[in-house]
Amino acid sequence: MGKRIVIALGGNALGNNLPEQMIAVKQTAKAIVDLIEEGHEVIIAHGNGPQVGMIQKAMAELTRSEPEKYIPCPLSVCVAMSQGYIGYDLQNALREELLDRGINKGVATVLTQVEVDPADKAFENPTKPIGAFMTKEEADKMVAERGYNIIEDAGRGYRRVVASPKPQSIIEIESIRDMVAAGLVVVACGGGGIPVYKTEGHHLKGAAAVIDKDFASCVLAQQVEADTLIILTAVEKVAINFGKPNEQWLDELTPDEARKYMAEGHFAPGSMLPKVQAAVEFAESAPGRSALITLLEKAKDGVAGRTGTAIHQ
Repeated sequence: MGKRIVIALGGNALGNNLPEQMIAVKQTAKAIVDLIEEGHEVIIAHGNGPQVGMIQKAMAELTRSEPEKYIPCPLSVCVAMSQGYIGYDLQNALREELLDRGINKGVATVLTQVEVDPADKAFENPTKPIGAFMTKEEADKMVAERGYNIIEDAGRGYRRVVASPKPQSIIEIESIRDMVAAGLVVVACGGGGIPVYKTEGHHLKGAAAVIDKDFASCVLAQQVEADTLIILTAVEKVAINFGKPNEQWLDELTPDEARKYMAEGHFAPGSMLPKVQAAVEFAESAPGRSALITLLEKAKDGVAGRTGTAIHQ
């Protein structure tokens, strides 16, 4: 019996620029279609770190060079652009791989808005660097003219920082469910989703923020009632004492064990920590659900229980 699986693709599945991405998605598609060929339903989410940074930097340069002609592009719009062009490459690679294997299944990308709470504490303390490095003079101008939050970044210059609020719900979830029910392979919540919050009436306003793709994938997996959340990363398994002589790779974790290791500081913030947090949240969200953290090319073996770190109750 096939499972309903949400896959959260890491940056290594997409490359760092356009040429790299076109090459990377071909290998990514093979690993995903391996699961589809086994009879699983697959919904795909992905990061967008290098891609949205490239778009934001290009837009900033454009408005800086011709301010009388171009106005600043909101970060939420940059996220939407990244969803579109990453989805374009992913769905084409998936379609080609499916047809090459004789599987007649449609693929669609959903430009996905994800609701955040405007009162989220993350907005009070933005920490996520975004965009190009600036001089002190340029940074001061951005603060004065646009109200940006700026930090000095490790002696390399000044950068804008934005909030990373927790995702609350997925605006397009009904459309995503309908597509999955119709048998489509769906790409959604790219880059963690376009962060929005509700204002007067039914209006949704874009937020100057980025959402962690692992947390967004966790919400997506819950709202499509997935059986398994697979978080793909650069290592085959989760480890405690990572990089030390007493390093230990883990085959399984209960939520309580994971919380103990998190409290002991075994997982790096901004790296493995959010992956484990998202995995635990999904595993505890309903009976029978499990999460898996592993390498892209090991996804099929991981679902079969042969590798990876499985998180379940």
